[in-house]
Amino acid sequence: MTTLNSQRRLAAQVLKIGRNRVWIDPERTEDVETAMTRDEIRRLIHEGVIKSLPVTGVSRARARILHGKKKKGRRSGPGSRTGTVHARVSKKEAWMGKIRALRKKLRELKAKKIIPENAYQQLYRMAGSGRFASVADLERYLKAHELWRKR
Repeated sequence: MTTLNSQRRLAAQVLKIGRNRVWIDPERTEDVETAMTRDEIRRLIHEGVIKSLPVTGVSRARARILHGKKKKGRRSGPGSRTGTVHARVSKKEAWMGKIRALRKKLRELKAKKIIPENAYQQLYRMAGSGRFASVADLERYLKAHELWRKR
């Protein structure tokens, strides 16, 4: 088997592609061997003896599978985390999420008349000052201090 380096190089230049993408018909190697000029290479390309292979890309199949798992909430354990807790969710964003949930709960309790207006105002200020860690903590406080309205 002879090397067709010069023919491959010429074909790559004519086709404006890299040498690795030049395909030469293995059954017509003798014809390609004799071709020495660009015109001869162009003729072989026209005949289909020399072709350009398609560009090979990077498969996205594995990436799609991983993306699907991450959407489901998988692959988020301690080994997959980079950055501190506050880098992942800033202190402000964490506070906003917490205070909005607390204020929403307080509005519901006031609307359903489960807590009286004065208790609502007091609890609203307490929530704003950071007294409650969560909605569950607010409910524990209500139960402990018997602020649920008597029916």
